[in-house]
Amino acid sequence: MVLAQLGGSISRALAQMSNATVIDDKAFADCLHEIARALLQSDVQIRMVSDMRANIRRAVNLDALPAGTNKRRIIQQAVFAELCNMLDPGKPSFTPTKGKPSVVMFVGLQGSGKTTTCTKYAHYHQLKGFKPSLVCADTFRAGAFDQLKQNATKAKIPYYGSYMESDPVKIAVEGVERFRKEKSDLIIVDTSGRHKQEAALFEEMRQVAEATKPDLVIFVMDGSIGQAAFDQAQAFKQSASVGAVIVTKLDGHAKGGGALSAVAATKSPVVFIGTGEHMQDFEVFDVKPFVSRLLGMGDLSGLVNKIKDAMPADQQPELMQRLIEGTFTLRVFYELFQNLLNMGPIGQVLSMIPGFRSELMPKGHDKESQAKIKRYMTIMDSMTNAELDSTNPKLMSESRIKRVARGSGRTMKDVTDMLEEYKRIAKVCSKLKKKLPKNMDRNVMNNKDTLNTINNLIPKQLLNQIGGVNPLQSIMKQMGLKT
Repeated sequence: MVLAQLGGSISRALAQMSNATVIDDKAFADCLHEIARALLQSDVQIRMVSDMRANIRRAVNLDALPAGTNKRRIIQQAVFAELCNMLDPGKPSFTPTKGKPSVVMFVGLQGSGKTTTCTKYAHYHQLKGFKPSLVCADTFRAGAFDQLKQNATKAKIPYYGSYMESDPVKIAVEGVERFRKEKSDLIIVDTSGRHKQEAALFEEMRQVAEATKPDLVIFVMDGSIGQAAFDQAQAFKQSASVGAVIVTKLDGHAKGGGALSAVAATKSPVVFIGTGEHMQDFEVFDVKPFVSRLLGMGDLSGLVNKIKDAMPADQQPELMQRLIEGTFTLRVFYELFQNLLNMGPIGQVLSMIPGFRSELMPKGHDKESQAKIKRYMTIMDSMTNAELDSTNPKLMSESRIKRVARGSGRTMKDVTDMLEEYKRIAKVCSKLKKKLPKNMDRNVMNNKDTLNTINNLIPKQLLNQIGGVNPLQSIMKQMGLKT
């Protein structure tokens, strides 16, 4: 995604410093030089890069550090803190409250993905238990109402607009009044955009804002426009009292550092980022986890939350228990795939794993991986219950493989590849079962030997990256397993 190259460059700079025999002023200066170059190549403003470099210099005084201090870690922490400061305006935006009517107005230039983002924003809150609605006050762009109607219908969200009325203020007022009467607690108003900053656009935004009195104005910014974002964000903030920002199109390979840093410089908090065209390609922007993932440090809490959102609460301990017990059938394999698809883009999920750098996920890999998973699920859909629930891979004879291939419309090689993938994971689960205490069940996870055994099965490098045993215990607790 956008910023993957930036994150990879900063990570490499920190790694090169870590590989140095002695951490002295030269190694420190070389590291800062590489980080500054990476930021500049990503279109971050020169002044911000200079300030960040100076702040890190002030925060890390190598001569003043006592003997035995881990200088690498001190420098890494300073870089992390400065990146967070650059992206954090220091104040939260307005947050809608469930059951209490709120009006949120979206503004931005034409082509920034504003209408699609409105629906994503509504859909996100719909999943959180809100009753959202959409109002199309964009009378400038032909087809704007059709696009909003299509998106809203697909997401099953009420909408309002008009093909006949040309006054956006009147449409906005009528839509807001209607949905207030219908007890909608999140009314989203989509406004017109232009190809450039025009006086007419800002005047229209001002009139709509005065008429609807929004609780929050969100500026939607194209994440690929680079340093032009700074002037654009400032103009919108001054004209429409922007209270929050959503950065879109962060799924490509364009430079995105300028957009994020410029928005942060205007002191308007980024609340979401768009990483694709689909409804699920929409992430809450939380500064520390974002920077952590950018530097390849992962986001375990975010990963656990994704797992919990993807799986019903009552199934989480059950699935984990089946994996630990080693009863890994093709049906469990199918459920794992199903939950993985529900967790969102695979690249996004993998970036939450410590040690994974988003630059390692090449463009198009997400689609290929998802296509492969869906292909495997289609194959399993053509299997009998006995085949899905068996733990004996030898059950799948050549005649059965041929039948499944014909039923799923795939080749015999596709079926064989899927079975090999299943056997590999089943083998790992089988090893886990042999090493765990025989009397263990989901309610007896407080056995220290059990936890130590699981720790021993995890590569030491990965265990160190996630912070040792404590985070592992926390994850197990969140998944419903007692530790």
